[in-house]
Amino acid sequence: MPLTRRFLLAAGASLALPMIVRAQAPRRPRLATTLKAARAYEQLHALVIAREGETLLAEALRGPAPDRAVNIKSVSKTIVAALLGAALDRGEVPGLDATIGSLTPRLIPDDADPRVRAITLEDLVTMRAGLERTSGGNYGAWVSSPNWVAHALSRPMVAEPGGRMLYSTGSFHVLGAVLAEATGRSLLSMARDWLGEPLAITVPSWTRDPQGYYLGGNEMALSPLALLRFGEMVRRGGRWDGRQVLSEDWVRRSLEVRTRSPFSGLGYGYGWFIGRAGAERIALARGYGGQIVCLLPDLAATVVVTSDPTRPARSEGYFGDLMRLIGEVAVPDLRSV
Repeated sequence: MPLTRRFLLAAGASLALPMIVRAQAPRRPRLATTLKAARAYEQLHALVIAREGETLLAEALRGPAPDRAVNIKSVSKTIVAALLGAALDRGEVPGLDATIGSLTPRLIPDDADPRVRAITLEDLVTMRAGLERTSGGNYGAWVSSPNWVAHALSRPMVAEPGGRMLYSTGSFHVLGAVLAEATGRSLLSMARDWLGEPLAITVPSWTRDPQGYYLGGNEMALSPLALLRFGEMVRRGGRWDGRQVLSEDWVRRSLEVRTRSPFSGLGYGYGWFIGRAGAERIALARGYGGQIVCLLPDLAATVVVTSDPTRPARSEGYFGDLMRLIGEVAVPDLRSV
């Protein structure tokens, strides 16, 4: 059985801390086995693990320290999905069934397929817009275009909106632009106020398109310790330090399978991949190169991995190795803590 299928069998179940995160050396011998195994992967930069509100491991094996911001690649999609939830919680957008045509018609180019008007926020956050992908081999032409939103929305329709999953950063970039127009705020402002401030984490500025929209779905930078706080907040139903950052309802709905990745077979909710590592249920935020936030709800644990962002991490290669590290090494190690 392929590695990804073996360790990430997709599951349809829902997955649903205040804590002080300190950058510190691991308390040996706890998680010593995990740390030793992690050192074998030359792409792996940092590993941070918490269980039941306590940071057990925060180690930079290579690269920047765990409190330094690094490129989180497509983990950015999970952050943008959380901002959609925060906007819904605040009544900034009317609902997931709201369409591009009703919210931001001026973003739609004249040459777009008529069906583009009916694409909903839910279609965008689940990458079921139906438009030809801007990721993979199409990414370079997309980010070289003079208008990223218009380029993404003028792609041919290759599926019906709300149909199959088409992994595309363009869908999340359009979602970010729609949120910016609907709220009158930039994605950076939303991220800093709605996530950064309550989590007490720093959110640096990142790439913007020619029209000034922050790139939705790629190139954000957060530290591994900041990612741990974000992951732990979601794992605890949207709460952090006694404050409801995201509504419990949004978190629950985010971690329910809405579609399925054609590449890995994993389920996909609102910005989260849903599956298993070994016998454990997991929710994954995943980015190019091996950037991972992994929620382990049954163990009350969160694992963060950052890696070399310039090297691929395919499902049958390094990414599969990381899932084996979590499922076969970290999980038994956590059970012994």
